[in-house]
Amino acid sequence: MTFDPVRPFDALPPLPPRTDTETAPVLKQCLRATRALAELKGAGGLIPDQAILINSIPLQEAQASSEIENILTTQDALFRAALDGAKSADPQTKEVLRYRTALRGGYEAVKERGLSMELLREVCCILRDEAVDFRKPGEDVCIGNPQTRKIRYTPPRGGSVISKKLKNLESYLLANDGPDELIRMAVAHYQFEATHPFLDGNGRTGRILNILYLVHAGLLDLPVLYLSRYLIRHKGEYYRLLLDVSSSQAWEPWIIYMLRGIEETARWTTDRTMSIRRLLDETIERVRRDLPRIYSKELVELLFHQPYCKNAFLVDGGIAKRQTAAEYLRALEGAGVLASEMVGRERIFVNSALLALLKEARP
Repeated sequence: MTFDPVRPFDALPPLPPRTDTETAPVLKQCLRATRALAELKGAGGLIPDQAILINSIPLQEAQASSEIENILTTQDALFRAALDGAKSADPQTKEVLRYRTALRGGYEAVKERGLSMELLREVCCILRDEAVDFRKPGEDVCIGNPQTRKIRYTPPRGGSVISKKLKNLESYLLANDGPDELIRMAVAHYQFEATHPFLDGNGRTGRILNILYLVHAGLLDLPVLYLSRYLIRHKGEYYRLLLDVSSSQAWEPWIIYMLRGIEETARWTTDRTMSIRRLLDETIERVRRDLPRIYSKELVELLFHQPYCKNAFLVDGGIAKRQTAAEYLRALEGAGVLASEMVGRERIFVNSALLALLKEARP
């Protein structure tokens, strides 16, 4: 097979790869990654209200994954936008929030009906906020340096070529036998990006595929693996190793790279999860001690769903009616648990300790 970066890579080999993907170095790293994921899975179970994790870490994953595509915003802007459903957010922030929506929607769909390429098409529709289909004949793309205009890779042509490769990819992921699931995830991520089935949104969809497959395989209970953090820190290596697989079938370095990313990210996310749990426990004890009149475990946990809070969140959560909700939040501010500020004509409350903890989560 001859690889030519300027010609459509219709000869992209089907899965499984012809070369051995379970070499000794790969299996050694796979064991380390598996242990780290098991620790993360266990740590997630220590958070009593799972919405705490589902709302925070996936939003950071959304920000980092979008940053890889030069879609930039801040964590503060994202958390603020969540106050009003992103109605007043700038376009970049709205686009990042769509990533979180796509990730959560994909997670729920995997739990209900399993993983499929059709589900990834639905994920891409959410990411792009429009109807999306797999590339058709004539919808060809190329990947290169926009400054130098040098083409580094040309994906397979659209139409039946794409369809055949996606069917093969789905069969590889869902087969009852084969290599370890983490190895399959790494192989499948390359294959999806090399196939490049959409005109736009392939990178973000492919990174969501990583998490959805780990959920599908039972290696994660929640979509909380912050893998894009690792990819940003090693972005040059990521693209170089992808191209090496295309040009010379160099699978081992690519798979080890992804497995190291899973291990490092899982350990880091476990640490974040445990930090959130400790802060939650400390806040529960503080409110119980200082504000016994308003204390309830449900109230404190709601303050951890996201750093910013307003009266309506307590009302919608069944914690209190509107007037009482305002009194609760003011009491929490008076005790130093929350701070407040005016946003337009509305007062919002900030869990400053949680916000500071989450802001430590930058790559």
